[in-house]
Amino acid sequence: MDLKVIYEDNHLLVVEKPVNVLSQSDNTGEIDMISLCKDYIKEKYNKPGNVFIGLVHRLDRPVGGVMIFARTSKAASRLSNQVRTRKISKSYRAVIVGKCEKSGDYVDYLFKDKSKNMVKVVDKNYKGGKEAKLSYRLLDSQYSDKIKMTLSLVNIDLHTGRSHQIRVQFSSRKNPLFGDQRYSKYAIVGQQIGLWSYKMQVDHPTTKERMTFISEPPDIYPWNIFK
Repeated sequence: MDLKVIYEDNHLLVVEKPVNVLSQSDNTGEIDMISLCKDYIKEKYNKPGNVFIGLVHRLDRPVGGVMIFARTSKAASRLSNQVRTRKISKSYRAVIVGKCEKSGDYVDYLFKDKSKNMVKVVDKNYKGGKEAKLSYRLLDSQYSDKIKMTLSLVNIDLHTGRSHQIRVQFSSRKNPLFGDQRYSKYAIVGQQIGLWSYKMQVDHPTTKERMTFISEPPDIYPWNIFK
């Protein structure tokens, strides 16, 4: 699998994660992003032995787009600290079912049932519930003849990084993501989820320069029905 590199230097490797590829290896033995990045560095720079690639953040398996990796342990530590202190800015593009307000902020408390790998909105005082925040802006709405429904394209700025956060917060407001097999009653088996890691902003781990990385969603349905 060819790796699409957005940016690289001695400290960072920023790539476009393909859809349906794991962020890191699991017990399935299927291909994952860390292995792809290691293979890329080994081949390009003819490096023998083990290659260091540090996982800074994750994307759900069905989600594609911008993903940042560290090339040194020091960079990994500094970038992970930016994640903890919320200095890394994450923006997503999503295709949702129906229409929403032109802009808004969603604040909920989410609980993850690990045994079922499902997340739900809960009361503030629910044991194990964690606060989840995002802001969104409506970019366009179009009626899709293909599925006989209105779809909307939204830009989402994520303020917390809870599991399945975007999917659950929109689904709970009757605007589930297109193709979300887990949280949408409209999804059809085989549809690809309409969620894309569009933009990330990060302070370079050594120069401290603020850097912006962008990956446009693919020119395929449902993304290509919007202006």
